[in-house]
Amino acid sequence: MAVSPSHQLGLPLFPCSKYPFSRTTRSSSLVPRCSSNTPTSISVKPPTKTVPGKPEADVVVVGSGIGGLCCAGLLARYNQDVLVLESHDLPGGAAHSFEIKGYKFDSGPSLFSGFQSRGPQANPLAQVLDALGESIPCAKYDSWMVYIPEGEFLSRIGPTEFYKDLEQYASQNAVREWKKLLVFGSRHKTAAAMALPPLSIRGDLGVLSTAATRYAPSLLKSFIGMGLQGAFGAPKLLRPFSEIMDSLELKDPFIRNWVDLLAFLLAGVKSNGILSAEMIYMFAEWYKPGCTLEYPLNGSGAVIDALVRGLQKFGGRISLGSHVEKIIVENGKATGVKLKGGQFIRAKKAVVSNASMWDTLNLLPKDQLPMSYVDRVKMTPQCESFMHLHLGFDAEGLREDLGIHHIVVNEWERGVDADQNVVLISVPSVLSPNLAPPGKHVLHAYTPGTEPFELWEGLDRRSAEYKKLKAERSEVMWRAVERALGSGFNRDKCEVKLVGTPLTHQRFLRRNRGTYGPAIQAGQGSFPGHSTPIPQLYCCGDSTFPGIGVPAVAASGAIVANTLVSVSQHSQLLDAIGI
Repeated sequence: MAVSPSHQLGLPLFPCSKYPFSRTTRSSSLVPRCSSNTPTSISVKPPTKTVPGKPEADVVVVGSGIGGLCCAGLLARYNQDVLVLESHDLPGGAAHSFEIKGYKFDSGPSLFSGFQSRGPQANPLAQVLDALGESIPCAKYDSWMVYIPEGEFLSRIGPTEFYKDLEQYASQNAVREWKKLLVFGSRHKTAAAMALPPLSIRGDLGVLSTAATRYAPSLLKSFIGMGLQGAFGAPKLLRPFSEIMDSLELKDPFIRNWVDLLAFLLAGVKSNGILSAEMIYMFAEWYKPGCTLEYPLNGSGAVIDALVRGLQKFGGRISLGSHVEKIIVENGKATGVKLKGGQFIRAKKAVVSNASMWDTLNLLPKDQLPMSYVDRVKMTPQCESFMHLHLGFDAEGLREDLGIHHIVVNEWERGVDADQNVVLISVPSVLSPNLAPPGKHVLHAYTPGTEPFELWEGLDRRSAEYKKLKAERSEVMWRAVERALGSGFNRDKCEVKLVGTPLTHQRFLRRNRGTYGPAIQAGQGSFPGHSTPIPQLYCCGDSTFPGIGVPAVAASGAIVANTLVSVSQHSQLLDAIGI
């Protein structure tokens, strides 16, 4: 069964080894219950060796990324006793926020396209928040700045705006090919939209009741609306989008490069690796009349705070500074976890790992796993890692119409997936001024999953060699920022300057080799399901179906939660929230 693919284009950023975010002094290691009016900061204290309260739960969730929190929140909503164990002292994993000198930084997703919980472009995260009775105020906008070899322009979303840019920076042939692409997308968007509501999916045969039967009339209506041409073309949506472009005879270099860029921002792969369905969704949402983008006020940390509030509202628990060292397997079943301090936390029904597939493997006893599973995990290709830059600076001297997002491509010939070639920049204080002190801006720039881990492997983070490499590899981001902000920006006057590396990701997020996630390309493989060879052990997050991206990981968490309860409980929830 398909669910809506990612609506989130920004790729994760994580604080570097010098960032003070991970050891701040707060009030309690169990995150306190929050009302809907709770400020965006979550109160915690330094890590403890044991989890307060009873050392057991129906379900233990390892990791508080968006996938883990969505899973835990829904389980709490289903009246399950659930405990989330997070190694660090702030929840959120790759999507947490941190504050330095009054500047509030996003450490993860930065470019969202929508938080709709209904309709063909429904965001799974929004549906989970609906189930938890939470919402996220957002600012709307409709453009982002683009800096490419041909020039620079403000790219506006919508059905006709891009034609003007193509006429100026490409050619009339590019305009014709773009129109042809949009026509194809319009004809097939009904097929793509046949994806079932994300919250209706579960990982067992109960899906026949909660999804197939429940939504049969609307699915039939959509199928009829497709017509014969759409019906016969539907299988193409499960193939790489480059095949669609080839079949349409789209050969203009600008169009091919531009689509590669969109695909890479959407899923971390070029058009020859992304599912056509994902691109059709994107075209349907970005190039329809009246469409807008959204950014959560108070930053991406507001998303995490809403999920934590929802979790606790229904009695769920989250313990921070609780590093899971092992997943315990007894009599062939996952029965709990062992913390670094030695404490055993029993899971009466299931353990859910929100860690990557490689890191989950390292938590398991090797003698309990079939070699086929071990080999499959080890052979799964990985995306590269990141360089990133967090800055806090005075807004004086910068243009007043500064936009929130900027994308810099240095050379088309090298490919958008080449290292040091594409830089993404986000200035969220443009839309949410409270993220920075008055008259200031907060910014993060990053190379999106293109930094080779091999360059950093084995380096001592305290060494002169490491510091030298950081300065060299971050220069491409500094130059991109200077290009985007103009002559009014002075790097020497920044009040906060932080550089992160692949070792940052590996250290703080427990990410194997600092990877962004599995590099699984359409037509060559598929993301694994959520069950494992170990009974009562499940996985969610970007190593599982439907893949990488905020909505995708939210969907994975929801699928696991739905699978762990009865079909009747699942159906009752769908009735309660009106899906």
